[in-house]
Amino acid sequence: MSDKVTRIMDVYLDKAKTSWLTESLYEKGLIALVLHRNEDAKTAKVIIEALNEQAVYSEDNGMYWKENSKSWYWYKSPIETQALLIEAFTEIGGDDKKIELLKQWLLKNKQINKWSSTKATTEAIYALLMHGNNWLDISDNTVISIGDEKIKTEKLEATEKEAGTGYIKVNWKEEEIDSKMASVKVDNRSNVAGFGGVYWQYFEDLDKVTSSKETPIGIHKALFVKKTTDAGETLIPITSDTSIELGDLITVRIEIVSKNDMEFVHLKDLRASGLEPIDVLSEYKWQDGLGYYQSTKDVATHFFFDELPKGTYIFEYDLRANNSGDFSNGISTIQSMYAPEFMSNSDGIRLLID
Repeated sequence: MSDKVTRIMDVYLDKAKTSWLTESLYEKGLIALVLHRNEDAKTAKVIIEALNEQAVYSEDNGMYWKENSKSWYWYKSPIETQALLIEAFTEIGGDDKKIELLKQWLLKNKQINKWSSTKATTEAIYALLMHGNNWLDISDNTVISIGDEKIKTEKLEATEKEAGTGYIKVNWKEEEIDSKMASVKVDNRSNVAGFGGVYWQYFEDLDKVTSSKETPIGIHKALFVKKTTDAGETLIPITSDTSIELGDLITVRIEIVSKNDMEFVHLKDLRASGLEPIDVLSEYKWQDGLGYYQSTKDVATHFFFDELPKGTYIFEYDLRANNSGDFSNGISTIQSMYAPEFMSNSDGIRLLID
């Protein structure tokens, strides 16, 4: 480089050394790499140590940063930021355990979210393949036990196992299933992280279904009779003893608690056959910073979320008591459309309309 370019570069390197504390996660990673590659390993290690102290460690999600959220700014892409920090920790830190935890978050994020651009996808794949252990080098030493039966991946037919990812799917016929199979154990003996889902499908009366417990996404449903008094509108909680008359307005309140930022989520809210919806037109709605598409059908009302950020959300809509009788109001279910193991349901409810 010419003397002029060298002087300019020295000015910016000196500025980076003094200003990195106020920069974003992505820019901190960039500054650390630039300083390290320009023979300032001391400052680069200080930045890595600071990032390490600010990180969150989770058994399920690996190593990540709470502030790594998406925005319109070029330096606010969570996937690209995580990929760059994997490169920085590999080149400067050299701690293999932390690198694997960083890669774990990147892969888990893909489970319930999309990699939003070709650039983000390229950076993520580069980070997963070029740093730390080779996660495509799948060893056939994962043992899955279903009841008394052990299923070793090495014994499965090659056509049942997806190349590269090691994805497998095993089904059982009805006559092969017994109560012992309710116990499932996975023993991962390799140094490569993995995840999967177990689906237990069964038939049950909706009234006897209880809400899901300790799931990544939770849902609670409550029904109220809307009465108009001199003091205004009053919501009376519906219980087994509540008297509902023909023509009454029923308010459905659904509370969602999401522990993760999720994308492409479907909420299905069943309703009793004695109730008729007030909002019959399907439309896109916006509420409390959350956008969703609400679709009213004969049996249920559906909500479709392109994005469901971490947090608690409450939805309400009205129904009209149209027929008398003893009805099951069904349950509400919420599920990730591309990671169906992220699923929850509410309690079953009965309605008595006079």
